[in-house]
Amino acid sequence: MKREEALELVKNYIKRENLLKHVLAVEAIMRATAKKLNEDEEKWGVIGLLHDIDFEETFDNPSLHGIKAEEILSGKVNEDIIRIIKSHNFENTGEEPKNKIDFSLIAADSISGLIIACALILPSRKLSDLKLETIEKKFKQKDFARNCSRNRILYCEKCGIKLKEFFEISLEALKGIAKELGL
Repeated sequence: MKREEALELVKNYIKRENLLKHVLAVEAIMRATAKKLNEDEEKWGVIGLLHDIDFEETFDNPSLHGIKAEEILSGKVNEDIIRIIKSHNFENTGEEPKNKIDFSLIAADSISGLIIACALILPSRKLSDLKLETIEKKFKQKDFARNCSRNRILYCEKCGIKLKEFFEISLEALKGIAKELGL
């Protein structure tokens, strides 16, 4: 599936603006991570874009998150993409993450929220003003952006990317789409 098709499909299922911005952020981080790892940027980006396609539908029942995505995406993307998407909610789907793309999706999903939260506390509320040191500091503050799992962000290391480098890759990726994110 090409990006344009994926985005159109996502817009049919995601109506909340913040959730749409989230999947765009994860897409950007996945593309940047793929580039760093010499992987298929298009495939990784589409996976980032599609990963929460069922989130609004499964919000009240997280155990179905990924399972509903499989129903939505079946016949539209290959089974490997569905398996990867299911692996980002492995605690509920039973689809254990096992390779770089799985680990990257888990890490990108969480780091996107942490970086956006860091930008939102700045007086300017702009990603362009966000410093790497701020992200590092806020990562250590467990009471800041509590829903952004630090353990899941650390999955970047399972791909061979050190944490500080992942912060940098992710921040630069989000700066690249700052206008779309309104930041």
